[in-house]
Amino acid sequence: MATPRILIVDDERNIRLTLKGALEAIGLEVDAVFQGEEALQKLSAGRYDVMLLDLRLPGMDGLAVLRQVVARFPQTRVIIITAYGTVEAVLEAMQLGAVDFLQKPFEPIEVREIVGRALARPEGGPVALSYDEYLGLAQKNIAQKKFSSAFVYAHKAVLVDPHRPEAFNILGGLYENRDQRKEALTNYQVALKIDPAYAPAQENLQRLTAKPYDRSGIVWG
Repeated sequence: MATPRILIVDDERNIRLTLKGALEAIGLEVDAVFQGEEALQKLSAGRYDVMLLDLRLPGMDGLAVLRQVVARFPQTRVIIITAYGTVEAVLEAMQLGAVDFLQKPFEPIEVREIVGRALARPEGGPVALSYDEYLGLAQKNIAQKKFSSAFVYAHKAVLVDPHRPEAFNILGGLYENRDQRKEALTNYQVALKIDPAYAPAQENLQRLTAKPYDRSGIVWG
């Protein structure tokens, strides 16, 4: 079996070196560039299994690069690198086809975990993670109180399968946690429209609409 090949695209030298070191330490073959145009040239010259792509790049930005990769090199799994707090940009990237994201600052163990998850996709199988995998990542991040990350994963679960209630219920809880009660109500109602017997959404909706309102006790599923 060939050694997996990783391409890092980031204009910060220290980030490139950190990522390269973390992945070479576990035996992966790693190249690193600082511009989107150069990344596309690398992909044209040879296959890469995973690309770690910063959203903010000089010249062609990360989203433009991502669109090109999805269209021309669909076998390459793209992991977005993002600064803290850029949830909307990450959501757009996930909608375009990125499979995961890495938020700065990060630890080497986190880099290896995320890349390993992307590499675990079976050859010839779906590049993206499954609904249950995204749901599990949302729940894991909620447990760690990483609510912005959980928000992204729950949204991605909905994109993968909009006909299951769990992710909508989690989104409802995350909106409640932001004190956005109208959005929370909508998501709980969507969960119950999909499955009227789904107990976590029933409990959350009842608590949300009770008087007096108490935000504590969100049922995540």
